[in-house]
Amino acid sequence: MLPLGEIVDRLHRAYCEHIGVEFMFINERDVCDWIRSKFEPPEVFKLSEKDQRILLARLVRSTLFESFLATKWPSEKRFGLEGCEVLIPALKHIIDVSSESGVDYFVMGMPHRGRLNVLANVARQPLDQILCEFQPTKPKSNDEATVGSKSKHGDEHEGSGDVKYHLGMSLERSNHATGKEMTISIVANPSHLEACDPVVQGKTRAEQYYRGDKNGDHAMSILLHGDAAFAGQGVVYETFHLSDLPDYSTHGTIHVVVNNQIGFTTDPRVARSSPYCTDVAKVTNAPIFHVNADHPEAVMHVCQVAAEWRHKYHKDVVIDLVCYRRFGHNEADQPKYTQPKMYSVIDRHPPVLDQYSKKLIEQGIVTETEYKAERTKYGKICNNAYDKAEGETRSMSHWLDSPWKGFFSDNYKAEPNRTGVAMETLQHIGNAVSSLPPPDFTVHSGISRMLKGRRNLLESKQVDWALAEAMAFGSLLGDGCHVRLSGQDVERGTFSHRHHVIHDQGGDQTGTYCPINNLFPEKEVEYTVCNSSLSEFAILGFELGFSMHNPKALVCWEAQFGDFHNNAQCIIDQFISCGQEKWVRQTGIVLLLPHGYEGMGPEHSSARLERFLQLCSDDPDSEQVGNEAEILHDCNMQVVNCSTPANFFHVLRRQVAYPFRKPLVVMTPKSLLRLPAAQSSLDEMLPGTCFQWLLPDNKADPNTVKKLLFCSGKVYYDLLKKRDELGRTEQIAIARIEQLSPFPYDLVKQEVKRFHGANEITWAQEEPKNAGGWTYVQPRITTALTHEERELSVRYAGRPTAAATATGNKLSHQEEQTALLNDALTL
Repeated sequence: MLPLGEIVDRLHRAYCEHIGVEFMFINERDVCDWIRSKFEPPEVFKLSEKDQRILLARLVRSTLFESFLATKWPSEKRFGLEGCEVLIPALKHIIDVSSESGVDYFVMGMPHRGRLNVLANVARQPLDQILCEFQPTKPKSNDEATVGSKSKHGDEHEGSGDVKYHLGMSLERSNHATGKEMTISIVANPSHLEACDPVVQGKTRAEQYYRGDKNGDHAMSILLHGDAAFAGQGVVYETFHLSDLPDYSTHGTIHVVVNNQIGFTTDPRVARSSPYCTDVAKVTNAPIFHVNADHPEAVMHVCQVAAEWRHKYHKDVVIDLVCYRRFGHNEADQPKYTQPKMYSVIDRHPPVLDQYSKKLIEQGIVTETEYKAERTKYGKICNNAYDKAEGETRSMSHWLDSPWKGFFSDNYKAEPNRTGVAMETLQHIGNAVSSLPPPDFTVHSGISRMLKGRRNLLESKQVDWALAEAMAFGSLLGDGCHVRLSGQDVERGTFSHRHHVIHDQGGDQTGTYCPINNLFPEKEVEYTVCNSSLSEFAILGFELGFSMHNPKALVCWEAQFGDFHNNAQCIIDQFISCGQEKWVRQTGIVLLLPHGYEGMGPEHSSARLERFLQLCSDDPDSEQVGNEAEILHDCNMQVVNCSTPANFFHVLRRQVAYPFRKPLVVMTPKSLLRLPAAQSSLDEMLPGTCFQWLLPDNKADPNTVKKLLFCSGKVYYDLLKKRDELGRTEQIAIARIEQLSPFPYDLVKQEVKRFHGANEITWAQEEPKNAGGWTYVQPRITTALTHEERELSVRYAGRPTAAATATGNKLSHQEEQTALLNDALTL
């Protein structure tokens, strides 16, 4: 029995010196007792002399790396780690302990502060490759990473690249402490500090999924944060809420907050309302370990406990490294403008390496000579790398965070890929998704009627959108391709059309049945369909990360309504549209965005087609030359607005057909899901068929047509119906541009030439004039008409310009729709 004074002293040493632990909000007694056992015993923080020497050596490398860069490039921005040099030994210790526990794949995400140091001293990216990024040299382009990145002139290039402190990498190496082989992947990130958080989680989940790591025993994620961003950016909260969801969990992430106690120039008292920047982590009962970064041994102990926690409980944990930022936001910034008192103290404060080396020398753990030798040794390493970098040619292949070894091929210039499927396969899939579940399964009467309707369609050899999608997914599974569909309510579908997961209405009403996963029992791939949390930013980022890991998978994210994708605009703008250009990173992710004007108001009408088209990098004044494969190979992403189920089927299958990957954005239908006129024949999906970039008007007579309409998507059926009502089939032709980007110049020219008597060309759309496809297609159709003998221009028919995407008044909607149809079909 200890006296009260001793108990108080022990508790003071455990919780009131260099470490503060928050865990009492966890409502599991055994878990709290485990945490106590890691902090309360005496001498628990003490390191062996060997570990102290290792810690000192790692601090030397962390500190001297920054001073070397500062000496060689004093005016360069590098967002150095000065003030939190202990981060490097902290991360290395987490990796050492986790490696000992069996982890051999680490995915890391972080902002720009300290990234170069982490790349050099944690991931061990060769120093000369890092230093080469400081040299103003042209990139070289003769390696695998550039395949899929040819310019329009045919020469290999590596895109625009990015600043050095945004770059990522992937490297296989052995672990110093365990001798085990491991992979460290640091995901590239823009200046949107926390944007990569869900991307890291998706990439980690994919690694776990494809290797059957169901508990995260072999692959894990480490996320680094700044204090201001951790408290201020909502995607942190969204990402935390994925941590325990069945189809999104990575079975525990170690979060490390570099707590500079400042955000750029903003003090904590005006940067957050919570006591600590880490309080957001409490929503998932993650323990939080605050530690003084000027006490490296305390930091090592906290890292040890965090790694052990993750291994034991497979849950998130947070390390709060309370430190400081020695310079301003960047090295050229003057922090005393806004924090004079704070930076007067920092100016006088000795670096952690000086403090710790002095302590070990005084204790006799190392000698002054040994310490100087360690500094000299690393100084030589840096200087040798500097000399080597001067002769290096910069290559973005060194900075590929998701390499696909053996996937890329120069043999992509084949004819358009035929994506049709044998009739027996289509019928097998159709029968499976239109049949009742096993006899012991009670089906809702509404589902029974829906399944009967599907069977009736199949008997007439017709398919609607839901059947076409199921056939695309199912046939890809038959080809050995994993398919993942994620998003809000995707199992049923927002419009109750999909029903890929059927729920048992009898018994305890908890059973489910997924017919697509029973199509090919002999195959080792499966269909993953999962309802997500009510998040767009984090979920789209997660699926992007998932898609980056394995090119031989179809990964789709569906928005509940296309309008809601703008909650994830950062992922679209900073990662999807330009990820290959900046980071030579390809992805085949598919965005399914319900789109169409049906009187449902300004938040349920438009997927903002114009925004995606604006992000496409093709030149409106220059026709793309080549076949389908070559044109797709050179684009940055594809945007389609299909008007038939068959074309939807083909574009999904085409997405994994070529030896390169490009993002695909699909404007998907709403009312067309059940429109009889918008059905396809199975004959349009058989071998020898493929995606049609443009669907011509085969009913109109080229000898009598006076007006040629181009349109895209749902409005086609409205135009078609109105044209028939007016009896103008002989005078007006309506062609559908199914693939908007890359633009089908050749097919547009072909359609114009076919209707040789047309003296007017009109683009018709439902969206306002300042939205939709108009501003994108108008200059491209003009370019396609360059050598046309007739004097033709493109006229607009549609809604006038507007600030809101659509009206909320049903009557106004109908009046607008009638006006645009009359305008488009007037001769």
